[in-house]
Amino acid sequence: MIKALRFIPFAALGLMAAACSNDESAPAQQEAKYITIEANIGNMSRATTTGNASVFDTGDGVSIYAWTGSATVVPAERVVDGVVNSLGADGKWTPATPMLWADMVTAHYFLGIYPARTVTDFTADPYTVDNTKYEQSDLLVARQTSGIVATQNPVSLTFDHAMAKLYVNLNFRNQWDAAPEVASCEATAAKTCTIDYLAKTYVAGDQAAVALAAKDAAEGYARSFSGIMIPQTGFRTVTLTIDGQSFTYTHDADIPLEAGKYTTLNLIVGRNKIELGSVSINDWTEGTTISGGQALQ
Repeated sequence: MIKALRFIPFAALGLMAAACSNDESAPAQQEAKYITIEANIGNMSRATTTGNASVFDTGDGVSIYAWTGSATVVPAERVVDGVVNSLGADGKWTPATPMLWADMVTAHYFLGIYPARTVTDFTADPYTVDNTKYEQSDLLVARQTSGIVATQNPVSLTFDHAMAKLYVNLNFRNQWDAAPEVASCEATAAKTCTIDYLAKTYVAGDQAAVALAAKDAAEGYARSFSGIMIPQTGFRTVTLTIDGQSFTYTHDADIPLEAGKYTTLNLIVGRNKIELGSVSINDWTEGTTISGGQALQ
């Protein structure tokens, strides 16, 4: 018995060809729907580096948030919600879980935070500086609010310092035979705040003693201290403890502490008074100097 030949309509053949074509392009489409990032630090150095070094280290992690809708408001429902991306030895950032575009045409907005942190309130995130954990207190934030679509992948993020930095350099009058040991150096300032990440504003908490960490002495000085600080107004006072005695310097006006800038306070310490050498407020790479006078203990 001769079996009947089976004929396939041309239309069906066309559908089969289209299906094959779609299958072949599937890997490219799959790759396109994943969000990847490229991250760098702006023209400023990390807290633990010197000079103009501005790189992340292998193993660093950043939290990534992405959303659609408005560039100026982070909604409750987000496309990417705090996924930690870690920097590998190959220089590539790998997310802990896949990050997917909502679709291929809608504008997406991005916020990156280092060190990686979970944020629930993007207009009033509570933050505390701790100079026993110097680098961890150096909060870096990247904002990409121009509106990125999937075809612009990878997403480029530039991180800037959200905190301020304070240096205190000390020289001593010849009332001491040699530069004495300084048991502590503390700034009287707010060490807590809430941060509005998109508006770049801060609400500083109450003033308290903020410990500064001892560092290698700056050139021309006997002792140096520094610390990461909350951006704020109202900072005027530094207290030193030497041989169990407190020495307090209070400036006659606010000493600015500004995001992304460092303030240098140069002091000359005597047994009966502390004199001001100078105050300078600089970007973390360059800036101008404001001269000062002197104040009694």
